[in-house]
Amino acid sequence: MNKLMVTAGLTWVLGHALPALADEFAAAKEKAEQVCAACHGPEGTKPVTPDTPKLAGQYDDYLERALLDYQSGARQNALMNGLAKPLSKREIKELAQYFSQRPGLRTRY
Repeated sequence: MNKLMVTAGLTWVLGHALPALADEFAAAKEKAEQVCAACHGPEGTKPVTPDTPKLAGQYDDYLERALLDYQSGARQNALMNGLAKPLSKREIKELAQYFSQRPGLRTRY
C-alpha cells in the first residue's frame, strides 16, 4: 500500500470517528450536568453531602460496574436504582468514561 492510500484511509477514519466521539462525549456531559450534578456536583467533583461519592477521576470500569449493579438491583440505593434503570448500556459506558476523565483523585488500594 502506498503512503497516499494510508493517509487517505486515516483521514477518512478520523474525519468520521472523531465527530462521533465528540457527539458521545457531549451527550454524556449533558446527561451528567442535568441529572448527576444534582447530587455529585458539577463534573462529579463536589458532592452536595458527605455521604455522596465523588465521581470525578474514578476508574471507568468501576463506575460502569456500579451503574450496572444499580440498574440490576445488585447494588441498592433507592435514588440510584431508579436513575440507572432506564439507562442503556451505551449511556452507562459513556457516563463512566465522562466521569473518569474529569480531574479527580485516584487512589489504588
